[in-house]
Amino acid sequence: MARRAAGETVRAARRPEVRLPALERHGGGGLEPDGDYDGLDMREADFAGQDGAGARFMDCALTGCALDETSLRRARLLDSVLTGVRGVGTDLAEATLRDVELVDARLGGTQMHGAVLERVLIRGGKIDFLNLRRARLKDVVFEGCVLVEPDFAGARLERVEFAGCALRGADFSASVLVDVDLRGAAPLEIARGVDRLAGAVISPAQLLGLAPVLAAELGVRVVA
Repeated sequence: MARRAAGETVRAARRPEVRLPALERHGGGGLEPDGDYDGLDMREADFAGQDGAGARFMDCALTGCALDETSLRRARLLDSVLTGVRGVGTDLAEATLRDVELVDARLGGTQMHGAVLERVLIRGGKIDFLNLRRARLKDVVFEGCVLVEPDFAGARLERVEFAGCALRGADFSASVLVDVDLRGAAPLEIARGVDRLAGAVISPAQLLGLAPVLAAELGVRVVA
C-alpha cells in the first residue's frame, strides 16, 4: 500500500507473515555444514564457534541461542523466528533471509555482506557494527531497535523502513536507495554516503539535523 509524504509516493515495506507449524524440540546436537533443519524449536542452544555454513533453516524458532563466532555463511533462513539471540562475530555473509523475524537480538560485528534479505522484520534489541556491504534488502523493516554504525556501503535497499529506531553513524557509501523511509529514525546519524540519499524520504526536522553534513558534502561553508 502506497503512502504519501512531502509530495512523494513511498511504497511501504511488506512485512513477513510467519506462521510456524507445531515444532519439534531440537535434540541438542550441534550445527553442521549444509545441515537441514526443518520445523525445529531451538531453545537456549549454545552454537558458539560452530560451523553451519550453507545450512537451511525452514519453519524454525531459535530462542535465546548463543551465536558467538558462529559460521552461517551462505545459510538460508526461511519462514523462521529468531528471538533473543546473542553473539559477537556471527558470520552470515552471503546468507539468504526470507520471511524472517529477528526480535530483541543483541549482536555485535555481525557479518552480512553480500546477503539477501527479503520480507524481514528486525524488531527491538541492539546490533553494533552490522556489515551489510553489497547486500540486497527488499521489504525490510527495522523497528524499535538500535543500530550502531551499520554499514550499507554498496548495498541496494528497496522498500526499507526505519520505524522508531536509532540509526547512529550509518554508512550509505555507493548504496542505492529505492523507497527507503528514514522518517522514523531518531536519531538519524549518517557518517558517510549522504549523497546517496536519493530515493529516501526524511522529515523536515531530519533535514535540519543533516544540514551540516549536506553542506560539508557540497563544499559549502556556513559562516555566521
